[in-house]
Amino acid sequence: MQFSCPLHSVFDDCGQLILVISPSDTSVMASLMRFEKEDKSWVKIGPTHPVNLGKNGLAWGKGLHSRKPGAQKKEGDHKSPAGLFRFGTAFGYAPSEEVSLKLPYLPITETQICVEDSKSQYYNQIVDETQVVKDWDSRESMLRKDAQYKWGIFVKHNTPAELEGGSCIFFHIWRAPGSGTLGCTAMTEENLLALMQWLDPQQKPLLMQMTAKDYQRYRKKFSLPDL
Repeated sequence: MQFSCPLHSVFDDCGQLILVISPSDTSVMASLMRFEKEDKSWVKIGPTHPVNLGKNGLAWGKGLHSRKPGAQKKEGDHKSPAGLFRFGTAFGYAPSEEVSLKLPYLPITETQICVEDSKSQYYNQIVDETQVVKDWDSRESMLRKDAQYKWGIFVKHNTPAELEGGSCIFFHIWRAPGSGTLGCTAMTEENLLALMQWLDPQQKPLLMQMTAKDYQRYRKKFSLPDL
């Protein structure tokens, strides 16, 4: 496995690290851990907690890492993206004035969607469908009846978007333990809120989501936390 040189500066600049570690690339269940950098050492924040991945496990996504051999994340494959990623906007059903986060926050309305059609100029973006000219055939409503998007965070996978590379990858509330997602990472509302309140863009937080075996290769090279 090869690593691109810019990753050294990514890890040097990173002050908050989120690990989502899966036992295998076919597992639905994984574990999430949070770390903060103190001087040059990583300090664990809070307990490890369970998360759900895609129904079909993991496939390498498009993020800060170089391309890896093996299964690659594709639109509609029901796999969560493996790799290194930044976070985008937090979102939720609460109005902005009721929310205090360091992350940018988008209050969800009934007209907001995430575009899943890779031929659209808005592919892999959350947009208000009343404010743009429709050029898509498939999209997901952000205001769900099951409230899984009551709170969430956009994961910067496949940004800028490549054709059929996968879209609308979020951290969101799970349906139940072990219930696979369509490609997102899901957890309890309590754990998600704790993560959202902790994340600070100024700390350049980094998400590492992958199997334990793949993580160990990064850990040794970049002096990352031991599992």
